[in-house]
Amino acid sequence: MATSSIADLRKDYTKETLNETDVDPNPFQQFQRWFDQAANAELPEPNAMTLATASKEGIPAARIVLLKAVDDRGFTFFTNYNSAKGKELEANPQAALVFLWTELERQVRIVGTVEKSASEESDGYFFSRPHNSRLGAWASDQSEVIPIRDVLEQKLAALKLEYENREVPRPSHWGGFRVIPREIEFWQGRSSRLHDRLRYQRKEDSWIIDRLSP
Repeated sequence: MATSSIADLRKDYTKETLNETDVDPNPFQQFQRWFDQAANAELPEPNAMTLATASKEGIPAARIVLLKAVDDRGFTFFTNYNSAKGKELEANPQAALVFLWTELERQVRIVGTVEKSASEESDGYFFSRPHNSRLGAWASDQSEVIPIRDVLEQKLAALKLEYENREVPRPSHWGGFRVIPREIEFWQGRSSRLHDRLRYQRKEDSWIIDRLSP
């Protein structure tokens, strides 16, 4: 059976358009509108996003994380602060996010600075997690080398005994990061690769919307 060339993979995008007259002047409201549509379409993991960071030396890294909150302050996710991404964000508090909703032929790109969430916010989300997920935050020294998976399983088993019928506290090394955007771009696929791209840029307390060439 012949194998298709990667270069031959292509699709024409025809579902929707994106016009300046149709979008909300507030990019957070526009994001919420698109996110709700993705969720209502029952797309898998609509809150999955690529998080791009860079080391102090500028070496980039990217991975998928889950959005857990969005408001006019920014986009929040939670992680181990001692993980690779946590250390990178501590040394270089700049990040980019990308949401891809393929079925809707949409993408959202976000660039901004990063700050840690308040302890109360991190507590609120941590204690909303299932019991075993809270234990997992203690069991995993995220991004550290381990010899075999059994190390994790044994630590988790010991923690289950320690916290049986007890509340699991939030580790001090675990909490939220908020990406505070200075730029948000909404991308809608269009036919013949002439896609719609609308970019919001923060200017003091307001936002300027520009159309970008695809």
